[in-house]
Amino acid sequence: MMPNRSTDILFQLIQSLEKAEKRNFKLYIKRNSAKEDLKIIQLFDVLDKLPNYDEKILLKKLPTVEKPQLANLKTHLYKQILSSLRLLKATENIDLQLNEQIDHARILYNKGLYQQSLRILERAREMARLNHKYNFLTQVISLEKKIETLHITRSMQGKAERLARESIEVSQHIDMVFRLSNLALQLYSWYVKNGHARNSKDEASVKSFFKNHLPANVNKVDGFYEKLYLYQSYCWYAFILQDFLLYYRYSQKWFELFVQEPSMIAVETGHYIKGLHNLLNAHFDLRNFQQFQHILNELELFSATPLANQHDSFRIQIFVYINSAKINWHLMAGTFAEGLKLVPIIEERLKEYALYIDKHRFLVFNYKVAMLYFGNRQFNECLDFLHNIINDNVGMRDDLQCYARLLHLMAHYELGNVDIIESLMKSVYRFMTKMQTLTVIEEEMFKFLKNTFYVPTQPTKKDFENFLQTIKKHEKNRFETRSFAYLDIISWVESKVYNQSMSAIIYEKYMQRRNRIYHYAINSATVDAIN
Repeated sequence: MMPNRSTDILFQLIQSLEKAEKRNFKLYIKRNSAKEDLKIIQLFDVLDKLPNYDEKILLKKLPTVEKPQLANLKTHLYKQILSSLRLLKATENIDLQLNEQIDHARILYNKGLYQQSLRILERAREMARLNHKYNFLTQVISLEKKIETLHITRSMQGKAERLARESIEVSQHIDMVFRLSNLALQLYSWYVKNGHARNSKDEASVKSFFKNHLPANVNKVDGFYEKLYLYQSYCWYAFILQDFLLYYRYSQKWFELFVQEPSMIAVETGHYIKGLHNLLNAHFDLRNFQQFQHILNELELFSATPLANQHDSFRIQIFVYINSAKINWHLMAGTFAEGLKLVPIIEERLKEYALYIDKHRFLVFNYKVAMLYFGNRQFNECLDFLHNIINDNVGMRDDLQCYARLLHLMAHYELGNVDIIESLMKSVYRFMTKMQTLTVIEEEMFKFLKNTFYVPTQPTKKDFENFLQTIKKHEKNRFETRSFAYLDIISWVESKVYNQSMSAIIYEKYMQRRNRIYHYAINSATVDAIN
């Protein structure tokens, strides 16, 4: 379940095209190209039918094209496809519409039609302001200044002051957006590389970075994008530190930002979908079962809207997040067997979307599926998915690399593979030490495995009870919670102590928590009614 990617960008682009886009390209190229350029249609047709990119096969199917010609032909075809898509998609995207209007204004200016240019710029200004597109406003104001400075347009009265004031206002907005978006991006990058904070050194480093890069006047932000990137920054900051309550608060703010300005859902659909995804994760981390289901339903309802299906990017993003959430649900409810029914469907879609899904998502899916198999006591299948992570060193999510190896060790422990356990323990211990992810829980885990695997008899219930007491002491330690979140070691040990399946143990916890929430809600409603 790892992506098999072609590195040829033209092949990737053609494979991503829908039927309507291919038809539009053919019409566009026949209308705009000379006869000698129509070779690119032959190239297009061959690449469209190839299952995988292979230059030798490509040249065989194009006898009129010499190898030295191929590179130029491919470059020309790539540009023509993008041009046809730009024309086809111009009305679907605010940025494309604004670019088009500004381009038209520049063309009219170059023709000496200054008043017409200014009228188009005025329309572009209103559209940009309505959709919070301050980066486009800078282009509009810059061209307006140029026209007013170089030519007498009879519209100068009072306009100089307005343009000067707007320039300062827009530059302040853009500066704040850049600073906050940089902060959000850098924190997210830290998480993709490392996962959660591993120790007090990581925590201090992230806190210091956040404090030093958070703008001083951040409490005064009032623009949509300033708020969006501020909330994102706090989300990644809280998630890295495993402050799940803070993570929930800012995920909720992120989502509510779009509720307050629903018109922005169409403008920033990707950010809206990502916001729902983070809110789902926050409810998962806090085990807010009812709210989790509510937001999952919200995402599934949105997935059926025309807006969500407007682009491949949105469809794929939603597919990833919905199925990730469904797997999370089965992991926290302990319904592993039910969750495993999703795996063949997900695998099939992942193959279909392999060109477009980043390796980080494949890593996460492989780990989550491995956890389902482990919880369902299908240890060999669990190992298959863990090998996809261990054998594909992609230089990201060091935390997943470590815990995949630890889960790999635990699966072999369950299978009783005596011949490799000792070398595996040494290898995993060295790897986790090198990556600085070894916590007290893992130390105790290695000690327990070592002490119980080589005794003449199987570990007793008392051995597991003692181990359970040892690790439960660290349950509230914030640097140990990642161990419980990634592996749920406590439920695994409890399954041994109480002689029940791990699935039954987690499902019982789920039911107990759900019932507590239900009774709390009933009691609260009763008190409210009395008052």
